[in-house]
Amino acid sequence: MTLFSTFGLFVALSLLIALIFALIAIMPWLRAPRLQSKPIDNQLLDINVAVFRERLAELQTDKDSGTINNSHYQNQKLELERQLLDAQREVTPMVTPGIKSRLILMVWVPVLAALAYLMVGDRTPVFDLWTAEDKVGQVADDLLTGKIDQPPVWAIENGQQLISAMQTNVYRHADDPDRWMRLSELFSSLEATDSAIEALSRAYRLSPDNEEIATTYAQISFFANKGQLDASSRRVLQDVLAKNPQHEGAQMLMAMGEARGSNFAEAQGWIKRLQGSIVAKPGDHTKALASLDELSNYVSTQEKQALEGIDVTVKINANLLPLVKADDVLFVAIRDVKGGPPFAAKRLPISIIKQGEASIRLSNLDAMMPDRTLNSARSDKTQLAVVARISHSGNAIAESGDLSGNPIMISVEQTQVNVEINQQIP
Repeated sequence: MTLFSTFGLFVALSLLIALIFALIAIMPWLRAPRLQSKPIDNQLLDINVAVFRERLAELQTDKDSGTINNSHYQNQKLELERQLLDAQREVTPMVTPGIKSRLILMVWVPVLAALAYLMVGDRTPVFDLWTAEDKVGQVADDLLTGKIDQPPVWAIENGQQLISAMQTNVYRHADDPDRWMRLSELFSSLEATDSAIEALSRAYRLSPDNEEIATTYAQISFFANKGQLDASSRRVLQDVLAKNPQHEGAQMLMAMGEARGSNFAEAQGWIKRLQGSIVAKPGDHTKALASLDELSNYVSTQEKQALEGIDVTVKINANLLPLVKADDVLFVAIRDVKGGPPFAAKRLPISIIKQGEASIRLSNLDAMMPDRTLNSARSDKTQLAVVARISHSGNAIAESGDLSGNPIMISVEQTQVNVEINQQIP
């Protein structure tokens, strides 16, 4: 299949449509000779003559019966004749153009249409897409339908062509979840995580009962979100576990997500369920159980470190609540009053604030650097301060318009503090 097959078909169809419009435009000229042979439309005239004769017969009857006199009869007859003359229509025949004029119009309509198409915008991307489809379109379809696992060497000489052909193929079969799934694998191999998640979300919407698609979607979303379970991935995993409570992949993701979210009891619960599922299966699973034991010990260590943290209650002054936007970000940090990187910090969505208040725990788990933790600050008797800020842009550096509060000094032994956001940065 060559470029001419697609491009040639497009040009042929375009010329055909242009010729049809040209014929429509010159159709009155083609009909002109027939109009010349009958330049006057006699249909209305025939009707008027018939009416004239009927009215004239009625007048004659009225005259013969004595209803009207001869003078009135002559006046009415004269009026009817005048109306008949006024109703006659003269049709001016169309001047028939020459064969040269017709040919000029038939040629220039397609030419002007083609020039308009080419001059309206840059058509290079369209031609490049046609080239890609003609060259690797079949390879793209074979990859997306699972007929082949790897493209031939010649097909990946220009990787952009193959990607374009695969994307076009998927959108042409937008109701096929398997194609969306394989497209997400392509994006994942190219480290285009956002595009991979979008493709997987479409596959999941088309086939929510497919466990492979659901767990892959939740897994990529989980790692893209830095090990956090957002509302979407959590809902997907819960749906999988509702249909298949023994699904090990979903259980592992739930355990890791709960641990990352500092929900340590829930994480340990998922680990125990996963251990039970593995033990119930025949065979030797010593390595898998050992890995789960390590994960359980890690969660216990994380829980212990979290318990050594500081509970921060952030409140927003009622006068500033109208300034808070839905896409704002809350920053909370514990730092040295003398400056430097914080010992613990969190970046949270504004949705964590309910009714103008939020409770947050900062611990060694939230350290920015391994050797700069709350424990190290306490050991060095460092004077600490807690700061909170609402950022409209999401940047870690304060900007004009952000909402903030005064730093609150805390002692080394203190485990709870209240911070009020009560001012706007000018």
